[in-house]
This record gives sequence, C-alpha cells and structure tokens, in this order.
Amino acid sequence: MNDDDYSATELGSHWFQGPEQEQEQAQASGPAPDRVEGEVLRFGPGVTAAVVHRVENTPTAAQIWHGTLPGAPMPPRPSRARWPRRYVPAAVILLLVLGFLFWREYGPRVAVRAVDVTASEQPLACDGTANVLGLVRTDGRPGTLTYHWERSDGTRSEPLRETLARGQEEARLHLLWTFHGAGTHRAVARLVITSPTPHAAEGTFTYRCE
Repeated sequence: MNDDDYSATELGSHWFQGPEQEQEQAQASGPAPDRVEGEVLRFGPGVTAAVVHRVENTPTAAQIWHGTLPGAPMPPRPSRARWPRRYVPAAVILLLVLGFLFWREYGPRVAVRAVDVTASEQPLACDGTANVLGLVRTDGRPGTLTYHWERSDGTRSEPLRETLARGQEEARLHLLWTFHGAGTHRAVARLVITSPTPHAAEGTFTYRCE
C-alpha cells in the first residue's frame, strides 16, 4: 500500500450526506419503479398505528401452513362417525335369529296333551299275544318322554324313553302281552307317563281259551 494515497482523516463524501442529499440522489438516479418487491418494516419511535396493525395482522408461514389465517373461518369439525347405525338392523336380525335358535334348543320342552290306550275288542285266542297301543299326543316340540307299563298280573316294565322330533305331535307306544294255557282272563294294561309331566291311561281286553 502506498502511504501517499492513505489518510486517516479523509472520509468518503457519502459519510457526510444527509437525508436531503439521499433524496436528491434518488431523484437524480431516474424515475421511481412501478412496483417494489417486498417492503421494509420499520419499528420504534414514529411508527404509526396503521403500520403496527399491518405488521400484527401479517400472516406468518406457520399460520399459512396450518390454515389459521387471521379472520379466516375455522375448519369444520369432523362429524361423529355414523357407521354403527348402518349395522343396527342387521344386529337386531342376528339377535332375533340367535334368540330363536336358543329357544328351539334350550327353550320349553315337549308338553303332553293327551294319553290314550287301546287294545283289540275281540277276545284273544289261546296262546295269543295282545298288541296294546298307547297313543300320546304332544304339542309338537322336541323332547323325550319317560314312561312305563303296568299290567294287571302285577308286573311292571322298566322305565322306557321315547324321543320326539320337532313337529312330531304324537308318539305310538306298544306293549306286547303274551298268554298261555286254558282259561279266561280280563287283562288291564296301564300306560304311565312320568315326564315331562305325569299322565296315565289304561286299556282292557279279554283272553279266552277253552
């Protein structure tokens, strides 16, 4: 560096220009542009209320990103999910079907309405076998009948069971009673239903061998 060209007390003329000189230089540089990209925001003493209001209401990048601009309406809240209502009819139908199946399998059992016992009106011949019929009428529901036969000769059968299907409204129960030897005997066969409810009926026939 040449010491002759340097001076510690010599400053450029732009250090001494005041506001009036800056304005004159701006006017001398040419006409004002039609549009200026961006703006300078000034703060401190002398800043007008309008400028402060404009600054405070200027949207930030975060507000633009989240859609929370000042004065903008709030986004609508998502409505509550209504999908369960669409399945209510199907759920009701399913419950009804399950209830019907449960009632059919585990609901009230078969009910006995009437019991009748019949035998042949013609006398039974020598060494013959009588076919005594017990007719049990029900309500058609499924279930099991428990019963036994009692005979007038003092004998009694073991407990017997008859299973009824759904829709079966009667059960035909048979007793085969065989006789031997000469003589005449008035026989009585009694059918006793012990479950689901107690019922009983009897029938008579004649054995005759001369």
